Amino acid sequence: MSLSRSARLGAAATAAASFLVVAASSAPTPGAPGIGDPYFPQLGNGGYDARHYDLDVAYAPDTGRLDGRTTLTARATQKLSSFDLDLQRLEVTGVQVDGRRAEFSRDGDEMTVTPRRALSEGRVFTVSVTYGGVPEPLGGPIIFGSAYGWMKTGDGVFVACEPNAASTWFPSSDHPADKATYDIRIKAPRGLTAVSNGRLVSTYDKGGSTYTHWRESKPMATYLATATIGKFDVRTGRTPGGIPVYVAVDPVLKNSGGVDVYGVTAAATDYWSQVFGPYPFEETGAIVDDMPQAGFSLEVQSKPVYSAVRNETTIVHELAHQWFGDSVSVARWKDTWLNEGFATYAQWLWAEHQGTRSAHDSFLAGYNARPADSAFWQTEVADPQRDTMFSSAVYQRGAMTLQVLRERIGDKAFFELLPAWTRLHRYGNADTDDFVRLAERVSGRRLDDLFGTWLFTTGKPAL
Repeated sequence: MSLSRSARLGAAATAAASFLVVAASSAPTPGAPGIGDPYFPQLGNGGYDARHYDLDVAYAPDTGRLDGRTTLTARATQKLSSFDLDLQRLEVTGVQVDGRRAEFSRDGDEMTVTPRRALSEGRVFTVSVTYGGVPEPLGGPIIFGSAYGWMKTGDGVFVACEPNAASTWFPSSDHPADKATYDIRIKAPRGLTAVSNGRLVSTYDKGGSTYTHWRESKPMATYLATATIGKFDVRTGRTPGGIPVYVAVDPVLKNSGGVDVYGVTAAATDYWSQVFGPYPFEETGAIVDDMPQAGFSLEVQSKPVYSAVRNETTIVHELAHQWFGDSVSVARWKDTWLNEGFATYAQWLWAEHQGTRSAHDSFLAGYNARPADSAFWQTEVADPQRDTMFSSAVYQRGAMTLQVLRERIGDKAFFELLPAWTRLHRYGNADTDDFVRLAERVSGRRLDDLFGTWLFTTGKPAL
């Protein structure tokens, strides 16, 4: 069969147009400047998957200055003409991609890096950033009105970065949906101890400085990274179950509050390993620092940091986060009840384990203490909004949801569900829908009414 001249010209034009579309679609494009979280639209970055961070930082407590070099290993998830990193306020003096100088620009908290050649999809690459300055903590209503992030202390620094302050001290894809492993090297004045995530690889003195190398070999969200520096009394050992322990306590707090941080940490780590599934990290521990300006503690991966809050209940809460929040992290910040509701419920389980009060009675105490017209009941727990994402309702009503679930499906199914959740999403990310589906699968029951009432509806539910 033959074609007329006009038909042949038409076919050629169509083929040319198709070629242009294919060529255009395969051209390198910039990575998105944010990961798409509605609470923090610019946090995280598109176009690549973070794999590993090498952080090399030097801190001078007398001036507050930080000098650093961060090397991020990542895999391109599209053809990249450029990509972004999150970095707040610090000055950048040089950028390299795969060892070659790269152009960069700054726009607020976003840094755009343009490599000499576009990066092909699937390519593993490195970006190294040299930077410095005086990091500033963040503030505002999110963390109970407290400052958070990189916070100067009398003898060093206290570093607790939830939800968006990791990028105040190192360039990153600063969102929990983009986890990576870490090597963290810290230079500090001789006589101070630098404590970070994972296991201690090495520490040595040279001249007037101490050099410390920590390695977190399990995937970690950026906000869980720390480089806390100060004078600490350090105790190491193993839990009765054999998990390595590293506890650092500021000497001025040695007898503060009368709590045995080491003992409670060891006991709670072992107990949660029985209830929630195997401990997900290489080491457990604590960093207890004299930082009363920070009115919170944080579930830093492998070693929670404790500031003005130091008691047994806080310790068991932060250690429960090692499973709920650290190993299984939220896909988006609106699902933070999956962190805080679970850790609060762990406090109720601890009291039940200790024989002081049942989880049922803890539920009733919280439920009955708040009248129906209380503002507490006006928060939609499954989407509490950015500035109130850590409100008491997220913690307490989240825990109440779990107790109602336990009483609906029974202890057998409930205590199968918790380790199933941590096993299914180990070192990954999940959301509320994932939990609802798993709860229905484990229990064999429809539960949309329960979760709809307790998580997605305002007002005090009737019992």
